[in-house]
Amino acid sequence: RLQGSGQLVTMATITELKCALKETLESRGVLGQLKARIRAEVFSALDDQSQARPPLSHENLLINELIREYLEFNKYRYTASVLTAESGQPEVPLDRQFMSNELNVVEDPSTRSVPLLYGLLSHFLNSGPGEKGGKLFLRGAPLAKDSIARSMGEVGRGGIPEPEKAGMSTAEPFVLQGGYR
Repeated sequence: RLQGSGQLVTMATITELKCALKETLESRGVLGQLKARIRAEVFSALDDQSQARPPLSHENLLINELIREYLEFNKYRYTASVLTAESGQPEVPLDRQFMSNELNVVEDPSTRSVPLLYGLLSHFLNSGPGEKGGKLFLRGAPLAKDSIARSMGEVGRGGIPEPEKAGMSTAEPFVLQGGYR
């Protein structure tokens, strides 16, 4: 019986130790990082490298880069690494000036310290009434046009459709002003 009750005391101590360890890791912000790292490693181990990914469309390349910049700015590094691995996004981030040019955006100095996604969101949240009663009118279906362009061989930059052939506007740029954060 003594041995049995000793095991009970030991079990309670182990349970308390687990709780204390979990609380400590949570309070230091490490537990979430560990969970994200484990998910990234599990994904990497399960990822079938033998199955070819479809080529990245121009739109997906830009969208993924906007998301990656946002994730890295907010220190979601493991999430960004999974995005990069799963999407086939180049390991080296695209140049910010290149992104601005591709998105037809001109930045003021205050927007350069935050991800482009914040500036874009700020622009649309703070812009005055425009066409269609203050709503943005989205034209065309870029992904459908992208598929058509690819099937017709209208591609450039290593299989990425040219903007004007992929349904993207080459009109005058809009100016992002003021940081979102």
